[in-house]
Amino acid sequence: MTGFPAVLLLLSPLLLLFEPSSSLPLCTDLRAPTISKTQLAFCPYNGSVCCDSSKDLQLKNDFQAMNISDSSCAAILKLILCAICDPFSAELFNVESGQRQVPILCNSTDSSSSSHSSKQLQQSFCATVWNTCKNVSILNSPFAPSLQGKSGSSISFNSSTLMEVWNSETAFCDVFGGSSMDDSACFDGEPVSFNKTETLTPPKGLCLEKIDDEGFINMVAHPDGSNRAFFSSLPGKIWLATVPEQDSGEKLGLDESDPFVDLTDQVFFETVFGMMGMAFHPNFAKNGRFFASYNCDQLKSPGCAGRCGCNSDVNCDPSKLNTSSSYQPCQYQSVVAEFSANGTASDPSLAKNAKPLEVRRIFTIGLPFTNDHGGQILFGPADGYLYFMMGDGGGRGDPYNFAQNKKSVLGKILRLDVDNMPTEKDIDQLGLWGNYSVPRDNPFSEDKELEPEIWAMGFRNPWRCSFDAQRPSYFVCADVGQDKYEEVDVVTKGGNYGWRIYEGPILSDPRQLSSLENSSTSSPDLIFPVSGYSHSDVNKKLGSAAISGGFFYRSGTDPCMYGSYLYGDLYASNIWAAAENPKNSGNFTTTGIPFSCAPDSPLPCSSVPNSTLPALGYIYSFGEDNRKDIFILASNGVYRAVRPSRCNYTCSKEVVKPASNPSSAPSSPLSGCRSAMHRGEWLLFLPFLLLVLRCLYSQLA
Repeated sequence: MTGFPAVLLLLSPLLLLFEPSSSLPLCTDLRAPTISKTQLAFCPYNGSVCCDSSKDLQLKNDFQAMNISDSSCAAILKLILCAICDPFSAELFNVESGQRQVPILCNSTDSSSSSHSSKQLQQSFCATVWNTCKNVSILNSPFAPSLQGKSGSSISFNSSTLMEVWNSETAFCDVFGGSSMDDSACFDGEPVSFNKTETLTPPKGLCLEKIDDEGFINMVAHPDGSNRAFFSSLPGKIWLATVPEQDSGEKLGLDESDPFVDLTDQVFFETVFGMMGMAFHPNFAKNGRFFASYNCDQLKSPGCAGRCGCNSDVNCDPSKLNTSSSYQPCQYQSVVAEFSANGTASDPSLAKNAKPLEVRRIFTIGLPFTNDHGGQILFGPADGYLYFMMGDGGGRGDPYNFAQNKKSVLGKILRLDVDNMPTEKDIDQLGLWGNYSVPRDNPFSEDKELEPEIWAMGFRNPWRCSFDAQRPSYFVCADVGQDKYEEVDVVTKGGNYGWRIYEGPILSDPRQLSSLENSSTSSPDLIFPVSGYSHSDVNKKLGSAAISGGFFYRSGTDPCMYGSYLYGDLYASNIWAAAENPKNSGNFTTTGIPFSCAPDSPLPCSSVPNSTLPALGYIYSFGEDNRKDIFILASNGVYRAVRPSRCNYTCSKEVVKPASNPSSAPSSPLSGCRSAMHRGEWLLFLPFLLLVLRCLYSQLA
């Protein structure tokens, strides 16, 4: 039993490693704030805001209807009402827990705990509100208990004071107050700001090991939370593999001769065509449902039939498309189909194989050209909906402007409900592209011009998107550029990311922007990249560049990489790390990251003897397992990020086993356990506890 105090001591650094959750600039409707073209007349906000002039006028009318006689209280209530215009209002109003009528009022007197304001608070803002307004009559008070989920009060709230309703400051601030000590925002009477500057130290480098020689294009962690993951190839096979422990020296446990499912008969594979994505239902361990996104050829597959993305609805005539004589418009299709692992094992989570029989066709669209068709699919971790990344359909410069056309699903990110299937009548009446329902909170509910499936628009060719495992509101997509720039976008509800008007931050179609600005309708509110690189930043000898999106690094394996968003370039094999600075701000600082291969890699990383530079080839994609370790899926194999010290990179946060002298002390019965701990496995918390128990049992048995 003497080993357990040491266990508890080792657990304490874990609490320091995982940073608190935080949010990017988002409005209460989960849209990104927009740049106000004119300063708001009533609310003290300008620049990037969550209110337009109409909302500003509504807030003014609501304020005047309160008929507050006390000027000091009136001034505070105005600020509180206007907080909904703050670009961080989603955080202030804690929309993930349900809509509030007022923001979370700062209830801490410790100014050092808040990164949102430099004002030295003599008392908490919540206390200030109470002391200023407690005896002031407020018509239609926003502080009514019924508006905060309370019940059982018989007081009429048409006109009331805070004292009548809440009796004391403690009772009032228990409901309306909150602290910023956990890095979440609270309202202190001023717009949210970030005055705490940070000096970021970029990671010294990324240490990799090679664990497989196969060139996979997709990786998805098994939904059951185990150490297994699915890997897929462009021709259409999916494998189920066991991911080895860090520092085990083992290769990926995968039998290429025995795929989980073989869909090559359905998939058209040729250069830019193939199986582009796969997604496993969040409840796959029980229902066995999984989905594949692939291309098919109408001339070769009778089941490959769908509506053309170029049609009269989007002012496009397929017969007039400029195509080669060997290619017919919409000959090739993008398909999302559902499959099942049911019936192949007693429990879907135990299934090692699935049948290649399509359960239902979720989505089919004919491609007007042969490039830029995206194809990734993934489930949102917070909402459970299926996100489908669609490119602009191809053609240089998006000649039919599909990405900006609200009636086209090309150049968009789509959000579909695959748990509630429509009837054939619904499909016909709504003009759906397959068997899915439309989530009611999709942006079309607020913008009637949008097709209902659209979640965000203005993309050229989104290639690999991911949700931050720690902060689901951070939905990040890499968008492949054309001639000049590769971009990384934080995608929000209803956001317009600029293509073809802009390529990243570079104006690419001045004529279109000019015509929009001169038209009677307002120009679109475009959202620009948070990171990226110009083509001149990569190896010019390659003659091209194409971004491969990655993940926020959330593993404990490399603490110095923790919190950075990692991504790379398909051709150049460059890798970048984008770190948010300051925290919670939505502003990112990007650094090119050197990488090398661990000398003890299970497989040689390079064909050149004694070389420490991995010969990645093309970077197809990045992957993440259930331990949150990051993988690079390249044409030359599968590479995993490992402890920086294995490549002699210095990371002061890494826990490294000190060198020991075998003759200086007798071997401890727990030495094997300590070795495992020093390898970093303790950072995984639950696996660490299981490891300790296993080691203790083996030594004491």
